Amino acid sequence: MSDKSRQMTPEEAAEFAEQVFNKARDGDAAMLAALLSKGLPPNLRNHKGDTLLMLAAYHGHVEAVKVLLEHKADPEIRNENGQSPIAGAAFKGDLAVVTALVEGGAEVEGSSFDGRTALMMAAMFNRTAIVDYLISKGADPKAKDANGVSALDAARTMGAADTTAQLQKLLG
Repeated sequence: MSDKSRQMTPEEAAEFAEQVFNKARDGDAAMLAALLSKGLPPNLRNHKGDTLLMLAAYHGHVEAVKVLLEHKADPEIRNENGQSPIAGAAFKGDLAVVTALVEGGAEVEGSSFDGRTALMMAAMFNRTAIVDYLISKGADPKAKDANGVSALDAARTMGAADTTAQLQKLLG
């Protein structure tokens, strides 16, 4: 008869945690839902400070993002680099994930440690649909990061012609 109360060794726990983070990276929404319903902490973080939500968002897995948000994952937790899930999704250009995060409570104007917002990330990488969406949800196109750089400045610096034109038209 097996002893179900046996504790995992630290090595087993580390291996299990890595498998869980891989489920988020891979977008396995069903497995994440099962684990979360059994008590997996929704804000579990890896050695880089990435939450399950950050990994699912960054890798473009909207269903996994929704499952994590439904289980009270905090969309405002930044990793050790100060990046938020919404900024990661904006960087990657995934409007569906950005939308799910906003609908799940992510702050549209939430910024990284250096003041860079998701709008700035979207502008830098020529993500016109995300720029439109974030502005429609209240993102301030005139906001500046800690270095005084706006979304328009960031777009210009990165040579993002479409978002540069888009923001110039918006700002007059």
